[in-house]
Amino acid sequence: MIRNISVQDVTANVAELCMEANYHLGNDVRSALQNAVEKEISPVGKGILQQLVTNADIASTEEMPICQDTGFTVIFLEIGQEVHLFGGDLYEAVDEGIRQGYMKGYLRKSIVNHPLERVNTGDNTPGVIHTKIVPGNQLKITVVPKGGGSENMSAVKMLKPSEGVNGVKKFILEQVATAGPNSCPPVIVGVGIGGTLEKVALLAKEALLRPVGEKNSIGDIAKLEEELLIDINKLGIGPQGFGGVTTALAVHIEIFPAHIASLPVAVNINCHASRHKTRFL
Repeated sequence: MIRNISVQDVTANVAELCMEANYHLGNDVRSALQNAVEKEISPVGKGILQQLVTNADIASTEEMPICQDTGFTVIFLEIGQEVHLFGGDLYEAVDEGIRQGYMKGYLRKSIVNHPLERVNTGDNTPGVIHTKIVPGNQLKITVVPKGGGSENMSAVKMLKPSEGVNGVKKFILEQVATAGPNSCPPVIVGVGIGGTLEKVALLAKEALLRPVGEKNSIGDIAKLEEELLIDINKLGIGPQGFGGVTTALAVHIEIFPAHIASLPVAVNINCHASRHKTRFL
């Protein structure tokens, strides 16, 4: 049955999600941070982790941003095939929601209208919108404020297939080591493997949406996630770069078929404030 959804409803929900995502850390991330407090052997690292938990609690209670960098607003839309959107342009409605959310929520506006001229748009628009058509009659909206510090530490590499799993692991570890404290650890490391240049980058970002610590359903990929998490935490970067055994809270990998001549790998790092909120309309 066809279901009608007004784009004005999309605007209202995007606006609310922008504020919620910046104010309220997900329970999965908070729990992971709290568990890390118990496991961290560095006294300084343990203290920093506890401060991060306290900071998240204050932000949620006071409804203020977890971090001053309230991000580039990335939006994932999953639109049911039986949904009819009416009342205007969907993407314009999403950007209006971002505009309203960032203005009403007193969130920092971080977007410049030309990457070289660097003039601020003043309302954090436009967003980056990813759309997927799925079965059903629901619209799923996920708002992901992505901070500049962690996004700057992201990278894609087109490996040769002969480099195999060892080449994949080497690249990921090198990228996290290069990021060091710049990505505000403890981080969640999103990894994409396969596809094309643009597909593998999107896979890495989508991997960050998975609940922290939830394993990939494919056995060998889940094992690779575990191995990488152990190796990353041996780097000694630690919370906020001050040393310790908690450099990453999780490694999440998503894969896609690859060309016989290619082995693309992407790393998209999220800081300890791994912010995203979802609603269904």
